[in-house]
Amino acid sequence: MDQNSVENLPRRTFLKNAGIASGVMILDSRIVRGTEANSAVRVGLLGCGGRGTTDATSMVNSAPARIVALADLFDDRLAAARKHFDELAASKGHAAIDASQLFRGPRSSEEMFASKQVDAVIIATPPYFHPEHLAAAVAAGKHVYCEKPVAVDVPGTRRVAEAAKKAQGRVSLDVGFQIRKAPPFVELVRRIHEGALGQIACGEAHYNCGFIEMPDYPGASPKVLRLRHWLHDRVLSGDIIVEQNIHAIDICNWVLEGHPLRAVATGGRKGRTESPGDAWSHFNVVFFYPNDVHVSFSSTQFGANPAFDVNERFFGEKGSSESPYSGPLGISGENKWTWQGSQAPATGGFSASGSFSDNLAQADSEKHADFIHSITSGQFHNQAADGIDSALTCMLGRTAAYTNRPVTWDELVRSNEAWESGIDIFNLS
Repeated sequence: MDQNSVENLPRRTFLKNAGIASGVMILDSRIVRGTEANSAVRVGLLGCGGRGTTDATSMVNSAPARIVALADLFDDRLAAARKHFDELAASKGHAAIDASQLFRGPRSSEEMFASKQVDAVIIATPPYFHPEHLAAAVAAGKHVYCEKPVAVDVPGTRRVAEAAKKAQGRVSLDVGFQIRKAPPFVELVRRIHEGALGQIACGEAHYNCGFIEMPDYPGASPKVLRLRHWLHDRVLSGDIIVEQNIHAIDICNWVLEGHPLRAVATGGRKGRTESPGDAWSHFNVVFFYPNDVHVSFSSTQFGANPAFDVNERFFGEKGSSESPYSGPLGISGENKWTWQGSQAPATGGFSASGSFSDNLAQADSEKHADFIHSITSGQFHNQAADGIDSALTCMLGRTAAYTNRPVTWDELVRSNEAWESGIDIFNLS
């Protein structure tokens, strides 16, 4: 892999306009094609499942944005999303989605990207399709909000890097790491970067949740069932470490301001029996970061009802930090500090849609408002580099576990192994 194609992309910067969620902004028609001043950014949703619907709903509620187009492979998903967003539009005094902007089937993505009624798109399809959809959206001149991970294999990250080059200065390209906008996490990481822990020696992170049930689809073909149950499919999802655990691993990269140099790992599928499905049930990884910082990471995704628990802890010469999704978040030691901001009641539960409360209560609204503001202000984002780094970090741990041997970053990024689903979306019988 050409390292320059990844590392020379602009790194994520924190905008200072954190209060835009409740503000009113004037749109520049030169920035948002086809809109009039004082109107909303017109957003299309590609992939009308739980997380995509959560993203799009939050975008409408947090910023001057309207959902004007929907696209999905399946009729039932499209119909459910249409009903939801038409009701949301009516509650705000807006028109329903025009029937011409409902795109269904294997060409739905390209049809939506070609629409002159759409300024920006949310990509919430199975991760296997993210590089293809992201590249096509950028080529069509759309602003892009792509859910994580940006890819499931190394060649896919190269395609994203190339798309990011084309997006630079032309459109915004955001990646769905909403935790990087959650106020408790932003303040915690700021303090760590300013030296609150001193020199960091090691860290520990984990992401534990129960088995995620998927609806039954009687009579569905094996290909359709794989697509419907993509979260259980290693190729379509990237496995749990890449698709789900990436949030915790991304925070480790954020805190340590870089990616690991190598990893050793193990894991397996013990405890999982679903069919179809071949995703693993657990991973245990040690990541070796620069400056001899070791981070131990573990995850589980099986069982009937285990406690949902996500946390990252770092240990330094002056103290330690912890950043759970739910519960006390802060720093102990010489520079003791605990987040005291406005927090929703602790639930500690898993959200299949990816919508959380507690320490993440403001994550989605801040993230989505920030994306829309980048468009209306002309201060376009390009978050591909962080998206690629964190996806590759997860792939590093996955590869070490799959091969049961140490794997270095340099070895990983040279990989040409392209994952193939074997699914032709034009022939799902």
